Amino acid sequence: MKSTTSALENDLPTDWMALDWQKELSNNITSVDELKAYLPLSYDEEADLRTVTETHPMNIPRYYLGLIDPNDAHDPIRKLAVPAAEELVVAGAMGETTKDPYGDDKHDKGNGILHKYSYTALVVATEYCSMYCRHCFRKRMVGLPNHQTVENFHNAAKYIAAHPEITNVVISGGDPLLLPTHVIRKMLAALEDIPHLNFVRIGSRAPVVYPIRFADDELIDVLRDFGRKKTLQMPTHFNHPVELTSEAAEAIRRVREAGVTVNNQAVFLSGVNDDVETLTELMNGLLRIGVNPYYLYQCMPVARVRHHFQVPLKRGVDIVDEARRRMDGYAKRFKFIIGHDIGKLEICGRSGDTMVLKQIHARQEAPQECSRLLFRRLNDTGGWLDDLEEVDL
Repeated sequence: MKSTTSALENDLPTDWMALDWQKELSNNITSVDELKAYLPLSYDEEADLRTVTETHPMNIPRYYLGLIDPNDAHDPIRKLAVPAAEELVVAGAMGETTKDPYGDDKHDKGNGILHKYSYTALVVATEYCSMYCRHCFRKRMVGLPNHQTVENFHNAAKYIAAHPEITNVVISGGDPLLLPTHVIRKMLAALEDIPHLNFVRIGSRAPVVYPIRFADDELIDVLRDFGRKKTLQMPTHFNHPVELTSEAAEAIRRVREAGVTVNNQAVFLSGVNDDVETLTELMNGLLRIGVNPYYLYQCMPVARVRHHFQVPLKRGVDIVDEARRRMDGYAKRFKFIIGHDIGKLEICGRSGDTMVLKQIHARQEAPQECSRLLFRRLNDTGGWLDDLEEVDL
C-alpha cells in the first residue's frame, strides 16, 4: 500500500497522522505562488491558473499534494486537485451552461435542507472542504464565505422532526467533518431523539484527502457515541487507487472501529479512472481497506467540469462492464449511476446502441416513476441522459 513519501522536491512531513489537524489546515496550498514551490508550472499554465482561481478557489492539503507525481503533467491526482485551463470552458448540458443538473435548488427548504426524496433529507452543513476538488458538481458554491452555510442546524432538525416520512438524513456540504468536533457532536445530538430516523449518513472526503482528521480521538468518540443510539454511515469518495494510502487505510480503520459503515461513491472521470485497469484496481482496493464500493457516478454536465471530465456514455458503459468482469465479487456490487434532476438512474448496460437504465429513486412529487426502465440511443459523444434520443421498445 502506498505511503505519502513525496516525489516533490520540498520536504513534507513523514508522519501525517501525528499532526494537529486544525493547525495543518493553515498549511494548505491556496495560491498559485504557493503551488509553484511544489509543482513546475509553465508561463501559460501559471497565467491560466490565476484566471481560474479568481472564479473557483484552490485549496489543496499538503498531504494530498504529496500524492502527485510532479514530473507527470497528466497525473490523475494532479487533475483532481490542481486547477486547469479547461475550467475556463463553461459549456454544460446540450451546449449550455448548467448550474444545477441535480435539481438541488428546487428542493431547497431553507436552513440548508434539500428534500428531494420523501424518505431522505440532505442537510448542507458547511460549504468548506479540506480540498476543493476540480470535478465538484457544487463548485459554484464551494469556497463561499461562512455566512452562506447553515447557521442553525437545530432549525433543520425541527423540519426533519416534523416530517415523519423522513427515515434517514444525509449531513453533507462541503465536508461536515471539517467542522470543529464539538459542533459535530451538537449536530448529531439534535438528531438522535427523532424516532422516525432509522439511520444518519455523514458524507466526507476527508478520509481520502485529509485522513489527518481521523487521528482526533474526540471525533472518533463522537461517532461511536452516536452510533450507540442510531446507525451511522459514512459515504466517502475515493476516485483513484493512488488515494488508497496507508494513512487513508488507518483513517478508515478508526472509523470502522467506531461502528461506522463506510461506503464509497466514486465519480467516473476522464483522465482519472476511465480505463479498465484503474477502475478494477480501485474497487478491489476499496474492499482491501474495508470500504464498500457503492456508487460510480457519471460526471454531471456542470459548467467548467463537463468539458474535461465527462466520459461519453457509449464508451463508459463498455469500460464499466469489462472492469466488472475482472473484479472480486463484492467489488462489482456498485451501481453505475446518473444523478439526474428526475432522480437516480442506474445504468444497467447496453444492447447495441441502446442503453438500458432503471430508475432507482424518484422525486417525491413523482413516486410512480421509481423502478421504471428507460431506453436511450447512444451516440459517440453523449455523456448525459439529455444528450441521448429516447427509444421506444
